[in-house]
Amino acid sequence: MKEQVTVSRNFKIITLLLIAIGAATIILGLITDHQTTWSNYLLVNYYFLSVAMGGAFFFVIQSISQSGWSSAFQRVSEAMMSYIPFAALFFLLIWFGVNDLYHWSHKGNMALDPVVLHKSAFLNVPFFFARMVLYFLLWIVFVRKLRQISLKGDLTDPADTSGIMFLFGKTELYSKIFIFILAITFSFSAIDWIMSVDVKWYSTIFALKNLVAAFLHGVSILTLIVFILYKRGYFPFLNEYHLHDFARYIFMFCIIWGYFWFAQFMIIWYGNIPEETVYFNVRWHDGWKVLFYLEIGLNWFVPFMVLLPVKTSRNMTIITIVIIFLIIGQYIDLFVQVIPGTTGILKFGWISAGIFLGYAGLFSLVVATTLSKANLLPINHPYLDESLNHKF
Repeated sequence: MKEQVTVSRNFKIITLLLIAIGAATIILGLITDHQTTWSNYLLVNYYFLSVAMGGAFFFVIQSISQSGWSSAFQRVSEAMMSYIPFAALFFLLIWFGVNDLYHWSHKGNMALDPVVLHKSAFLNVPFFFARMVLYFLLWIVFVRKLRQISLKGDLTDPADTSGIMFLFGKTELYSKIFIFILAITFSFSAIDWIMSVDVKWYSTIFALKNLVAAFLHGVSILTLIVFILYKRGYFPFLNEYHLHDFARYIFMFCIIWGYFWFAQFMIIWYGNIPEETVYFNVRWHDGWKVLFYLEIGLNWFVPFMVLLPVKTSRNMTIITIVIIFLIIGQYIDLFVQVIPGTTGILKFGWISAGIFLGYAGLFSLVVATTLSKANLLPINHPYLDESLNHKF
């Protein structure tokens, strides 16, 4: 099966229109309310990078574990990973808004505040962007290498089993290296880009929670893309057992995410140390408290309760509804992490909506374009037949 995804003209027009809306929103926002614009710019950039990194995590874990059931969907995770170079460009542009986002970037604040001054060896603008460049360089190098090996596998003679297995072994080797790099660098990036917004606050669980969130929501978006392609006539072999495995991943990681969320909050609440409780003090009052409960409700309670029964975890419509809740839940999660420490204003307005739509259009166009450039199925993958005929 050598089918390739066809990107329709209407799809391109819609995504380009969304990108134009996003670009116009950013320009007008910088003119009218630059701090709100930069806050939402950071939030949405991190949102879609997190989803792309979730796709990368899925890819490397499937490779390391030599998973057979998921091999037919490998190209979807590759397409999601292809967004990372675009994310790199947009994150580097934060250089122009660093003073609107990070309290520690102001030299005057460093001199006046002993807590900020103590962290200045790590939190300073040159070192901040040097780390950012390093993170993205590592991610892009490995993502492109894994993509090259994958595409090379399609060109290999099917009769050359030794050549196919050699490439399969290289994929597994690079994945073993990459997963450690991902875990370490993405954890540090969460500390750099998100946790340092509240510069005086710290949590040893924060980075792990965001790492798990990337996997949870990345797998959710990957599953949604598979469903959309199935509805368009691709992946005709998709069956209830594939649905069950996708749902189990979402179910499993929503539990882990819920554990880290609760552990972070409970330990800080019980310890009642001012340096730690200051973070939740803001998020526990007024309208923020609603988002506080929505965050745990959408990202843990809904997927846990709905996908617990086997019957619902094999129903495409129900899984899709859960994924929609998770898409909203991830946004609320990051909104609660970023906005109180930047603008401090609980508001979802035209700037928030416009920037999100713009990046949603860009992410969709990048993923669809990447899918259209190669066979949808890795035709020489040694476990492809197992995936096409997957059963328990």
